Amino acid sequence: MRPDPLIIALDFDSAREADQLVSTLGDAAGFYKIGMELFAAAGMDYVRNLLDGGKQVFLDMKYYDIGETVRRAVAVAAKSGATFLTIHAVGQVMRAAVEGRGDSKLKLLAITVLTSLDRKDLQEMGHEGTVSDLVARRVRQATDAGVDGVVASPLEARTIRQIAGPDAILVTPGVRSAGADKGDQKRVATPAEAIRDGASHLVIGRQVTRAVDPVGALAAIRNEIAGA
Repeated sequence: MRPDPLIIALDFDSAREADQLVSTLGDAAGFYKIGMELFAAAGMDYVRNLLDGGKQVFLDMKYYDIGETVRRAVAVAAKSGATFLTIHAVGQVMRAAVEGRGDSKLKLLAITVLTSLDRKDLQEMGHEGTVSDLVARRVRQATDAGVDGVVASPLEARTIRQIAGPDAILVTPGVRSAGADKGDQKRVATPAEAIRDGASHLVIGRQVTRAVDPVGALAAIRNEIAGA
């Protein structure tokens, strides 16, 4: 049986709000993303609470620092029992992260290009190529560094799958059903399109977390991807 591809983003500023959603979804969701906002509010204690409740955790920390700092931080994160941890797709950072996780089961995911960025943003950062060019280069670097997968826009999923191969983990934020609010995302696709093009996991945020009926919204997304 294929693992559940849906990861719910707990983008809240308090454990209380996050708990309310987790309780509401119950058995409908088993995998949650904890990003910088919730981690700043509730820390590793909240990660442990989710794990103790039988949930999987995606630690979206986006580590980017000198190698030794990354190595030590990843070594600590690896002890938590989290399933995924993000780092930036920079050679020194990725190599340090691989060393830090050791023989633990933690899966490392390299951030390629944030889904809130487009070509104009990259030009402001000094990158003259296209978004797709930069993503492809970083995917190859991540593969060479020995990380387990990448995080990227669903618009690049097909190309990434061709580069990284069938076993790489490909997590795609920036996923919205047709007609749903895009928020601050610029490079988006529907859940069915992302799965069809090779994504292994989809990060689902406001479409479920801010819905009047989160359980119903999540079920609708599952129906969308059932045929993909």
